[in-house]
Amino acid sequence: MVSERYQSKSVCVIGAGPSGLVAARELRKEGHRVVVLEQNHDVGGQWLYDPNVEGEDPLGRNTTSPTTSTKSYHLKVHSSLYTSLRLTSPREIMGFTDFPFSIKKGRDMRRFPGHRELLLYLQDFCDWFGLRDLIRFNTRVAYVGMLDHVMGCQDLKWLVKSVEKKTQIVMEEVFDSVVIATGHYSQPRLPSINGMDSWKRKQMHSHIYRVPEPFRNEVVVVVGTSLSGQDISMELVEVAKAVNLSARSMNNISEGLSKVISKHDTLHLRPQIESLQEDGKVLFVDGSWVTADTIIYCTGYSYTFPFLDTKGIVAIDDDRVGPLYEHTFPPSLAPSLSFIGIPRQIIGFPFFESQAKWIAQLLSGKRTLPSWDEMMQSIKDFYHSRDVAGIPKYNTHNIADFEYCDKYGDHVGFPHLEEWRKELCLSALRNSETNLETYRDSLDDHDLLQEALQSPHFTQQEQGAQDFPM
Repeated sequence: MVSERYQSKSVCVIGAGPSGLVAARELRKEGHRVVVLEQNHDVGGQWLYDPNVEGEDPLGRNTTSPTTSTKSYHLKVHSSLYTSLRLTSPREIMGFTDFPFSIKKGRDMRRFPGHRELLLYLQDFCDWFGLRDLIRFNTRVAYVGMLDHVMGCQDLKWLVKSVEKKTQIVMEEVFDSVVIATGHYSQPRLPSINGMDSWKRKQMHSHIYRVPEPFRNEVVVVVGTSLSGQDISMELVEVAKAVNLSARSMNNISEGLSKVISKHDTLHLRPQIESLQEDGKVLFVDGSWVTADTIIYCTGYSYTFPFLDTKGIVAIDDDRVGPLYEHTFPPSLAPSLSFIGIPRQIIGFPFFESQAKWIAQLLSGKRTLPSWDEMMQSIKDFYHSRDVAGIPKYNTHNIADFEYCDKYGDHVGFPHLEEWRKELCLSALRNSETNLETYRDSLDDHDLLQEALQSPHFTQQEQGAQDFPM
């Protein structure tokens, strides 16, 4: 819904990764007064690679840091990137709609570049739109809470306590609105396995995996056949004595992974783990076992907002963050509190952009949300549809639906995803399922690529700042 009432709000954006940066841009564009709080020394969020994981809990469990009267729980390392990580989507479908992720001479010019190239893109985006002046780096958020909350109150304010890392000075500020853009690939999600707490050998989550060399000549069990599990297994097989890849289900193994396993005598596919024994044995549900030196859990990540106090209005239940209207707004606190970047399995950057535009225009009064009752009913209907489809609660925010992204954009007049972008995404997915080792370096979608490069996405006025491929 569109409104004629315009307002300028003071807004705190938490996080300067992709979602936080585009939120800051759209909020400023809409006339709001924006402060971005970022715990690291530069922009990028997850894409700001940190090789130093020394001192981090191997399983990535939270630790307590009594920096203020309010206890704050945080991980030492935010980024979960390993050194060799490359993008799983071609660069043509990445990037924001008016700032393509284009090739730059002298940098990583591959279609599926390494992680540093995306960081450089985000730095370019930040500098091109002059966002650095909005960001306070090396500043960790310790507390976000409501001041004198009354449900539906139009004058809701937020107290934000932050800590400057070097000086440990605590700052308390009041904002009209808070946008949480902290990402969801930092807090490890761990399985529950009999004997896990008493197993004496090395266990770690892929959150702190960086390079294969420490595992030379070891017997390693990698738990999980997701993208990280596949990548890490293929890397370890070159140095380890044996790699045992444990799958939750043996029925969902792709053709590409099967091909890789058949090529390596030291790479073995195993079923789910039944238990861990103190002598180092790892028992699998089919009765087989191995004696392992290390277990690496590639089991995904959980949502966590340890600084956020909403008096129970927003909660996390088995990785369902809610209640959230359209994965973005808690109805009782909207639009003064919003989350950007919660959905998974989407073409991320354009979706974050549409979220940012909607948040900015709601805060300015250009648009309005449905009533509390309508939003809550929408959430209930959505939860019911997921339950009927048999989708586990922890996958509530896994979208995997182009149509949903298009419908979301309709809330703010954001353009639908271009067909070429959808097709390139699906083409990359199909190729990865059949040619896991080579799909990033093979090109069998030339026609789609040419269509992409001729689209308005790659013919913006901003291209004067970049070297665009022809």
